[in-house]
Amino acid sequence: MASKLNGVPVSYRLAVASRIVAAALGGYALAALASICLAWTLPLTRPEAVVSSMMLAFVVYLIVVLWCFACRSAWRAWAGIALPGLLLAVADSALYWMNTP
Repeated sequence: MASKLNGVPVSYRLAVASRIVAAALGGYALAALASICLAWTLPLTRPEAVVSSMMLAFVVYLIVVLWCFACRSAWRAWAGIALPGLLLAVADSALYWMNTP
């Protein structure tokens, strides 16, 4: 078994580790940002919007994890998390200032 592990290049191991980190941490961050954005925009009462957005965040997290391992490279996985994350952060900030009295 050790001989099979020794035959795997270090660059491949680092790419897989990067995808795991992207899926775990980046997916969590993106799901949290999506949950906040959805909580502000859903046309429900505040408690219902929060609970609904938190449940939908699990779907977002699943999609992000699948995205990280379906990409051709770890760089593309990180970019696929960073760009929507940046857009959601800007939207969350704008929605916060629009809804603050």
